[in-house]
Amino acid sequence: MESNHIEEVLDESRSKPKKLLELLLVSTKLGLTSFGGPIAHLGYFHNEYIRKRQWMDERSYADLVALSQFLPGPASSQVGIGIGVIRAGLLGGFVAWVGFTLPSVIALILFAFLLQGIDISNAGWIHGLKIVAVSIVAHAIMGMGQKLTPDKKRATLAVIVASITLLWQTMFSQVLLIVAAALVGMWMYRRTVTTEAPNITVPISRNVAVLCLSVFFGLLIFLPLTRQLSNSGLLSLFDSFYRSGSLVFGGGHVVLPLLEKEMIPTGWVNKEDFLAGYGATQAVPGPLFTFAAYLGAMAKGISGAVVATVAIFLPAFLLIVGALPFWNTLRKSSRIQGALIGVNAAVVGILLAALYNPLWTTAIIAPADFALASILFVMLTFWKLPPWTVVISGMVGGILIGFM
Repeated sequence: MESNHIEEVLDESRSKPKKLLELLLVSTKLGLTSFGGPIAHLGYFHNEYIRKRQWMDERSYADLVALSQFLPGPASSQVGIGIGVIRAGLLGGFVAWVGFTLPSVIALILFAFLLQGIDISNAGWIHGLKIVAVSIVAHAIMGMGQKLTPDKKRATLAVIVASITLLWQTMFSQVLLIVAAALVGMWMYRRTVTTEAPNITVPISRNVAVLCLSVFFGLLIFLPLTRQLSNSGLLSLFDSFYRSGSLVFGGGHVVLPLLEKEMIPTGWVNKEDFLAGYGATQAVPGPLFTFAAYLGAMAKGISGAVVATVAIFLPAFLLIVGALPFWNTLRKSSRIQGALIGVNAAVVGILLAALYNPLWTTAIIAPADFALASILFVMLTFWKLPPWTVVISGMVGGILIGFM
């Protein structure tokens, strides 16, 4: 009997490299082909991981998606990391993240070097990318608003948050608004009836989970303090991107206003290059958070790109690993669900404010700009064309506007 146990352990150790290699290959394929944003990514994941390979059952996958929506951070990346962890442990989660993220990171770093090497700041296609960003975010607000602010209380909360965000523009205003919205939601929806769901099996001990959560909160608290005591530009960059990655609820588009507050006032990136990079991010597959690689490269070259990418995704990794063992308990709390309802409404408000400033005020400066933005919005919303086709159309439209 003991010999059988030893053989099982040896078989598991031999199969681990095979699992990791398979994870890398499949996640890299997804990283090269997954266009369309977080919701589309979840569909691609389901097709590759669940339907084709049956690495998880349907209910467990649905639970993992729900957890990723509950946590701050990039939902699709957290689902991919979670599947990797369940498949091959912590290293599996890291490998799944690398495969899914690296292709778009490389593409956006190259785009940053292109912008730096050639003076194309006034090129028509760059202006077209800014208009693309307007239509993309407007489309995201409409979809999120229908889902996250379906009643007058949540819609009102979203508009209040948007108004305060525009009128009170400080580094900490958005963080405080998210916390306040969580408290409001916890009070308004304190009697929310929780829904029963099957438990998800997690191969991570609670001790490891607590360690990850401790690291998450420790970095969130001490990085800003350490930044004040150090003159390191890379440490400051790490702090800015780590905080942005820690406070994003509701999907990748919401990182835009957080990063705008971190990058433009510090002078790391000007507003024009910031919006051009955001538009270009829509044209590449993989997670929207790889926008950080572009910004890091613009600010500090290759080292900045690496630091920014690691920093913005690190909270997602720590939170998904830290929360998985406790998820079955947390989701049964009406207070937790109420707080999430309030936070989601605030997210819509913050994104609505970003649609006006910096997007609209920078990109829509003539009637032709508004006309192009409207066309792109219709292409996304009603024709449901892939984002990369909208990006190309926006670039061509920007060039044509330049000849008017």
